[in-house]
Amino acid sequence: MHGEASLLRDGAILLGFGLVFVLIFRRIGLGATLGYLVAGAVVGPHVLGLVGDAESKLGIAEIGITLLLFIVGLELNPARLWRMKHEIFGLGVIQVVACGLAISGIVLLARFSVEAALALGLPLALSSTAQVLPMLQSSGRMRTPFGERAFSILLFQDLSIVPLITIVAAMSRNPADHAGPPGWILALQTVGAIVGLILAGRFLLRPLFRLIGNMGEREMFVFAGLFTVIASAAVMELLGLSTALGAFIAGVMLADSPYRHELEADVEPFRSILLGLFFLAVGMMLNLPAIAERPLFVATMALALIATKTLVITLIGLAFRMKWRSAFALGVLMSQGGEFGFVLFAQAQAGYLIAPEAASLFGAIITLSMATTPFLMRATRAIREEPIITRGNGEREGPMTDGANALIVGYGRFGQTVAQMLIASDIPVTLIDRDIEMIDIAAEFGAKVYYGDGTRLDLLRQAGAADAELILFCLDDDQITLEFLESVHTAFPAATILVRAFDRRAVLRLKGGPAAHIVREVLESAVKMARLALGSLKIDRTEIDRIETMYRARDKERLAAQLESGNLHAASDRIITQEARKD
Repeated sequence: MHGEASLLRDGAILLGFGLVFVLIFRRIGLGATLGYLVAGAVVGPHVLGLVGDAESKLGIAEIGITLLLFIVGLELNPARLWRMKHEIFGLGVIQVVACGLAISGIVLLARFSVEAALALGLPLALSSTAQVLPMLQSSGRMRTPFGERAFSILLFQDLSIVPLITIVAAMSRNPADHAGPPGWILALQTVGAIVGLILAGRFLLRPLFRLIGNMGEREMFVFAGLFTVIASAAVMELLGLSTALGAFIAGVMLADSPYRHELEADVEPFRSILLGLFFLAVGMMLNLPAIAERPLFVATMALALIATKTLVITLIGLAFRMKWRSAFALGVLMSQGGEFGFVLFAQAQAGYLIAPEAASLFGAIITLSMATTPFLMRATRAIREEPIITRGNGEREGPMTDGANALIVGYGRFGQTVAQMLIASDIPVTLIDRDIEMIDIAAEFGAKVYYGDGTRLDLLRQAGAADAELILFCLDDDQITLEFLESVHTAFPAATILVRAFDRRAVLRLKGGPAAHIVREVLESAVKMARLALGSLKIDRTEIDRIETMYRARDKERLAAQLESGNLHAASDRIITQEARKD
């Protein structure tokens, strides 16, 4: 009972301090990761000493890293990888290798061994995805060529965590790490485990998610998603391999499945909480007295890290034919160390490659470099910003985008027509529906429909609503409410919202909402049938057009009156009756 009380007390303290510091650091533009690290250091043994046993909490929190790698894997669907292959596997590879070796050389000059220099220098080549992506999104550059290149580098950095973990493990001096099977057997085990996970995903997990989707139980989806991550990581751990690799493979094998967005939305809250706990635990483990003894070393190495990465990335950008301002901006944006550095430092420490004091010192270097990025971006704004270029016709050169993109919720008979017309105009479309049978049928005809509840904001966000120009709700049964539309507009203000409504009752319920257009399904189909009926009676086409125009005008007046009064039966005198027609 005492242990439970202690765990609850520690949890309350950690979450409370984490909440306060993250709010403060977000407010001043320094990001959540730094907030968690500082909060952990404050509650840790070297400041207030409110919470102890950071190692055990770090062990639990490392599940957050596993979930993060799973989500990274889910993002790597083949189409996206193929479209960005040159930037990811060209720009990304060169950046990680060049920066890693350059920084390792600097660490080597600080009188570390070659193995320790590599274990410290290679992780410092990685930048902070958690810090850089929000900065790109807030500046509106995510869909520009600059944003695409930055995202490609970040994506390869996330991918490189798996080989970097393998490299650090291969250099390990821990006897326990070398008591296992020979290297060639370990390599065969790795290949066998990856093949086994892929087969399990194909023949076990997809049918399982299909069954759960048919049941419509969201709780079971969450349960199955967490089981997938933990089980794949456990299999790799059992074989003495990287748990992160297992989670990553599990994500990749489901990246092209219809359940990708639903899984992302369900796993994301757990990932966020556990990743925050991970950084709290890392902050608790920072050896502040060791840092205080060598402040000049920390400051000098942080400055060397920022200067080296800025210079190397700028040169790489120039080699890839970027303008010098854009190349420099990319270098400054990605000059900091990243959150994965803490993961790799912990692994290097466990493998006896570096001492705990070195892990704390270089953790402080990453923290300091992350803190400088927002200030460096502001200080270099005048140098980084491109002057406005005008074309010969006087139009300004705008950012290159992929064109309009639409998120369609509901792929029934109504949504299919809307989607096919948009696709015919070469507009990228993301389709979401909850009908598993319909999703399977659509797949047979080459249409990619994702499983999920499109009335959930978290799922819409995972599906790309933040970058969409159009959000179209094509659901039947009047599932859309005014409150929901307002929450969608608040969450994604840049998107134009269109809603399918069954009849005028639905239109009345949604009046005053943020929808740009509400399409009454029965109106258009009924008008179409009426035109066909009149045509079959040999009535002249001009007369049919006149009658339709008159009806639409009367209907518009009536709907306006009903919207104003909120009464469905208002303006009944505007209905065209048989007697009125005779008059």
